[in-house]
Amino acid sequence: MDEIKSDVIWTVHVEVRLSTKSRRRVDVIQGLVRNFIINNYDPIQLPSILDGWQTDPTLASSVDRIAISESASPSMSLRLKEVSLEIHAYQPHEADAVEEYANGTPGRDGEENMLAASVCELPCKAWEGLWDGLIYADNIKLKLLDYIHATFVLSDADVDFNLVTWNRVVLLHGPPGTGKTSLCRALAQKLSIRLSHRYSQSRLLEINSHSLFSRWFSESGKLVQRLFTNIMEMVEDEDCFVVVLIDEVESLTAARAGAMAGTEPSDGLRVVNALLTQLDKLRHQKNVLVMSTSNLAKAIDSAFVDRADIIQYVDLPSREAIYEILRSSLCEFINKGILQETVVPPLDLALYMDKNGENRSSASNVMLPNLPKELAYTLLALADKCRELPQAQQLSGRALRRLPVLALARYIGVGVSTSSTTSNLKKSRFQTDIRLWLDAMDKVLDERAADHKKLL
Repeated sequence: MDEIKSDVIWTVHVEVRLSTKSRRRVDVIQGLVRNFIINNYDPIQLPSILDGWQTDPTLASSVDRIAISESASPSMSLRLKEVSLEIHAYQPHEADAVEEYANGTPGRDGEENMLAASVCELPCKAWEGLWDGLIYADNIKLKLLDYIHATFVLSDADVDFNLVTWNRVVLLHGPPGTGKTSLCRALAQKLSIRLSHRYSQSRLLEINSHSLFSRWFSESGKLVQRLFTNIMEMVEDEDCFVVVLIDEVESLTAARAGAMAGTEPSDGLRVVNALLTQLDKLRHQKNVLVMSTSNLAKAIDSAFVDRADIIQYVDLPSREAIYEILRSSLCEFINKGILQETVVPPLDLALYMDKNGENRSSASNVMLPNLPKELAYTLLALADKCRELPQAQQLSGRALRRLPVLALARYIGVGVSTSSTTSNLKKSRFQTDIRLWLDAMDKVLDERAADHKKLL
């Protein structure tokens, strides 16, 4: 890897999660965290969870966690002289959905009220760690963050919309189970933290696309308009950042071509037109982002696709992503005492060892002696096996997360009572060797391939 030039200053984001009882001013906490990092961490490892701040009484009483987060730097280790620290302090909300919108039509007897949308206050405690748990081969997550930053730069500069246009609409498409909806939620969570200095509150509004169709002719378009009227009222509060998530957007936008061909009811055409009109109104607002997902990109109306600034394909996990997904699952088992204490080599070290047969990484310049090389080789072989499956049997990220569970259920066995899996878990005979789990997951893959053939 080329040596990083010493005159380059990399922005490193630091996320400080405040405790629910914290009443300290945010700027005071940010200053204390900055001083703590400067005095105790040089170089800074990316990403990492910091420790040792608990000795400061103010931080100990106000902070739950300090995490070094993203940076555009290709290096996993940076000296302080190369770093500009961006410290984001936030206090997550305990509740999930706080408001719901129904699609019932006033005055219609017998009209069933279906959930049209739900609103969640951000950042939400339930989604802590969701961003880090999503692993992709390319830099999808940073690409989306950079896009949002670019739109704010243009908005702050008051760029003429007639000369340069952006819609703040993102479309994620790809196979089921690749984490598209989770990525939208994680991005909304991340933005609520990153933009806390600009907006005092953030919200995620998730639209239930299927609920926006009425059994009453011509009512569906009105349902869309009514919902977006509520969204516009929310966005009019300039101190609130709003992320609108349209999941399975093809169910809303696929109707127009069929309506024009006479194969779909004209009510579907009204829905699409209403949606496009409302999106055009929202694009003039600085404090809103529209995200959409689809498993059937070819069914999406071309006019909607044309309004998307980013059209991102989210593929099934690559070999490297599979390794990191399985590694994160195993590390969680180790942290919870289900697996015996073991060092599972991170991806860069595993790839280096696989290529050079050594137990060090030139990429990070960090010596890590006594790493279990055979563990890295076995996990890489398991990732290769996943990728070598026929296209129809390829595992999504969601399916990969289930592998350890199936391995436990089918080939390892719990073997302990419920009581021994709680407070005394680390002392129980349930604690197993990691190689047993790797072997069991390999068997699950074989079994899955055999079962899949029976479907054909």
